Amino acid sequence: MIVIELLAYLAIGALSGVMAGLFGVGGGAIMVPALMLLFGALGGVGGDWLAHLAVGTSLATIIGTGAASTLAHHRHRGVRWDIVWPLAPGIVIGALAGAALAGWIPSLWLQRIFAVFLTYVGIRLLAAPATSITASHSLPGRVGLTTVGGGIGLLSSLVGIGGGTLTVPFLSRHGLGMRQAVATSAACGLPIAVAGALGFMLVGWGRPGLPAFSTGFVYWPAVAAMLAASMPIAPLGARLAHTLPVPLLKRLFGGLLLLIAARLAFS
Repeated sequence: MIVIELLAYLAIGALSGVMAGLFGVGGGAIMVPALMLLFGALGGVGGDWLAHLAVGTSLATIIGTGAASTLAHHRHRGVRWDIVWPLAPGIVIGALAGAALAGWIPSLWLQRIFAVFLTYVGIRLLAAPATSITASHSLPGRVGLTTVGGGIGLLSSLVGIGGGTLTVPFLSRHGLGMRQAVATSAACGLPIAVAGALGFMLVGWGRPGLPAFSTGFVYWPAVAAMLAASMPIAPLGARLAHTLPVPLLKRLFGGLLLLIAARLAFS
């Protein structure tokens, strides 16, 4: 069982790394539902806190992948730090609030909230080939960016993602080119993951039924195995994006996410 579990974590990490680079969605969109299903298949790892454990573990994993992604984008001078810094305070506060809120939500309803999020992502991927995001407004001021950051941080922490699904469209609609939007979003994902993971550790501290080697709602064996697979393989997804028919693949992946969302919503 230990070997099977390890192989499953490695597979989830590798898949999330490839998909993140190929489709531009955060690894959390893959990790969270995969961990929910895996924990359930392993006999209910986490007990009544299965969904919380999946979300917190995803956020802790995103710290590693987010740091590597941010460094790579920074080296290519793609990160707009003048936008990241005003967003960051709201992101941190929102991510901590999201974790605190999750601590009061029953596991089944947290699972269903994530199903709604997957439905949103799936529909966006299905519509992506036929739609284009154009700049419609200038960026708000510092107070406005901090407020927006709070909303992004709260929602991202609640469902265990790095926030790219929310941040990239926001930045694109406010005048940033896609490369800068993706790079800046990657940098914003790091404080989301750090604050969110810390929040899930704190709100999960001492809860009954959590597995050994976990800190609150973060399960470290899964984090280590997924990082070991996702970080080295993530560049493969970016390379495949230049060779495979991405619009078709996005539709197929969007359909898959809708099926997963239905599975989580009604399980």
